[in-house]
Amino acid sequence: MTTTQAPAIEAATEPPAYRDSAQGWGVVLAGMVGLALGLSPLPFYTIGMFAPELAKAFGWTFTQLMTSVTVQSLVVVASGPVAGIALDRYGSRRVALVSVVLFGLCFMSLALANGTLWIYYAQWVLMSALGAGTLTATWTRVINSWFDRQRGLALGVVSAGTGLTAFMVKPLAAWLIGAFGWRVAIAVVGALPLLVALPLIYWLFREPPRALAAHGASEPVEPGATLSEALRDRRLWIMALSFLLLAFALTATTPNMENILKTHHFTLPQIGGITAFFGLAVIAGRVGGGLLLDRLWAPGCALIVFMLPAVGNAVLAGGSISATTAILAIIGMGLGTGFEFDLLAYLIARYFGRRQYGTIYGVFYIVIAVGGGLGPAIYGYIFDRLGTYALAMWSGVGCILAGSLLLLTMGPYPEGVE
Repeated sequence: MTTTQAPAIEAATEPPAYRDSAQGWGVVLAGMVGLALGLSPLPFYTIGMFAPELAKAFGWTFTQLMTSVTVQSLVVVASGPVAGIALDRYGSRRVALVSVVLFGLCFMSLALANGTLWIYYAQWVLMSALGAGTLTATWTRVINSWFDRQRGLALGVVSAGTGLTAFMVKPLAAWLIGAFGWRVAIAVVGALPLLVALPLIYWLFREPPRALAAHGASEPVEPGATLSEALRDRRLWIMALSFLLLAFALTATTPNMENILKTHHFTLPQIGGITAFFGLAVIAGRVGGGLLLDRLWAPGCALIVFMLPAVGNAVLAGGSISATTAILAIIGMGLGTGFEFDLLAYLIARYFGRRQYGTIYGVFYIVIAVGGGLGPAIYGYIFDRLGTYALAMWSGVGCILAGSLLLLTMGPYPEGVE
């Protein structure tokens, strides 16, 4: 009996055959496009293109227009965790198919704006609530199940979708506005989730086969912690504080970047050329950071990667700098910004498993929304009061270092969650 049981035990410890398979990379492609044309990047990267047109058409101020981004952040605090629970209950594919359609329609409805500001904000509330199923957790939840040895790389490629939005959709929106006007431009951009993302999700985005419980239950067994168990684990709270600090510092510089460079007396053409490197660095940070996560202990990897934006902040906090130095600083900040969400997805899977991955990730939307929502406003307030970003940039250095060092206290990956 011993000899017949040994092969079965050995087989049970081997990764499932679908792990790291070619089919998984089709899932990655669909996830990358779904994320690129979802709630997280699409409104954020196009609002700057549409804001001047809306201000001209309706007389709205830029403060009123940019408040829509704040509205989105506040709604995601509530809708993000709800979407996470839905992922664990109904599966990522079902949630993605429904949410990408509703998000696209809501985005297209912005083309019908009639100058009533509260209706415009209501459209953003609805878009942020119904589009929450297109946020990062939807795609990374499935990727974590499809990959083991190449998980970091797969997560990096999926997360690179946000960089593609900045690199491709933003110029498309600018061209559409110039050629056809802002209403047509909004309608076309809003149709992209329906025309491009939806078919790929339908044909390629799949949950992997699941191993059934040894006792013959019909429901699949997922390793890892429940939300209640995770909330009693000190490592979750370490991660929460760490990512609050990191989100604050890494997000704060993005909308302030052009003005930061103005304080260094760069011309507008120079600023345009320098900031172009940021989007490319974000993509490189997502893919390169994912490769590192496959090879290094994630908290140690984080300390290495986040030194780059820390140095970038320190450089921009100083006095006069050359264009080359500014480019290197911006690249360092972009690499760190790109790595952040890869790291979060990887840490949740490694330390808490896949059992309630969507729910646990959804809780972190609150952390990211608070840190990311406060950062840009506080940086802007410091500049308004002091006429310089130096104090803000140095506070960013401190937050990045503190957040990175906190992760080192999490200890080794636990056994039995993968």
